[in-house]
Amino acid sequence: MRTLTHNIYLDEACKWGNAEYMADGLVLTDSMAHSLLSEGPARMNFIIMALCKKGQATYSLDTRKQEVKVGDLMFISEGHVVSAYEATPDFECLYIMLSTEFYHSFVMNVKNVSSLLLFSMNNPVVPLTTHEIQVYTNYYMVIRQKMADQAHHFRTNLVKALLLAMFYDMSNVIWRVGQSEDIKTRKRADSLFTEFIALLEENVRTERRVSWYAEQIGITPKYLSEMVKQVSKRTPNEWIDNYVMLEIRVLLKNTTKSIKEIADAVNFPNQSFLGKFFKEHMGMSPSEFRKS
Repeated sequence: MRTLTHNIYLDEACKWGNAEYMADGLVLTDSMAHSLLSEGPARMNFIIMALCKKGQATYSLDTRKQEVKVGDLMFISEGHVVSAYEATPDFECLYIMLSTEFYHSFVMNVKNVSSLLLFSMNNPVVPLTTHEIQVYTNYYMVIRQKMADQAHHFRTNLVKALLLAMFYDMSNVIWRVGQSEDIKTRKRADSLFTEFIALLEENVRTERRVSWYAEQIGITPKYLSEMVKQVSKRTPNEWIDNYVMLEIRVLLKNTTKSIKEIADAVNFPNQSFLGKFFKEHMGMSPSEFRKS
């Protein structure tokens, strides 16, 4: 019997345990006590970065087995499926979970967005040095403290600034790990993937054809598909749909544009086409998403 994959959304993560959260799309917690990860395959609809402090766990990420132990940093990008999750009773992590929209609101450099995306796919679990563990822990504690200070007039901007600083500190981990890998074997595929994501970021509202992106890069659509699939385990069409959905969700959440205006903005033939596309991917209509 086929096991169905269920979706986990960020608003559910607020209930997992000792959580501090911002409605904008950010949750920090040190407990997964009430998570649904043990109830079968789960598609994560947000980004997770977590440092293991105690115990250990095993899980499969898009069917690839992962092991997490003390001192490991775990990355899970939006849209990936976690299954076969098992953890020791004392398993404890410092979790930073955020929506893709929130992430894009403070990390706006396309190269930086794609570099973390690429790194998290190639290195979903990374052992940190003693210094890196302390750096992550310090950021976690101060970000959580600032999130709790709801009287602070600049709370959201301050938290985003701290997260951006943390991102640059964690980028040093990306650089360190990259030095020890056999870069030559992946260089071409990684470079094409990064170029594809950069083009997609800039043109998602107007272009959804794989052939167009391949033409801009100067390769065939078939070769682009092979390289993107090799690096990310997802097709260019899946990435295009993912970014189109992100764009629609941002417009629904952060603007007062009508559904028709949003359909025009992202180059859909009409409101009906957008509604059908959105419901296929989110399981609800654009209006229902906006209300929720």
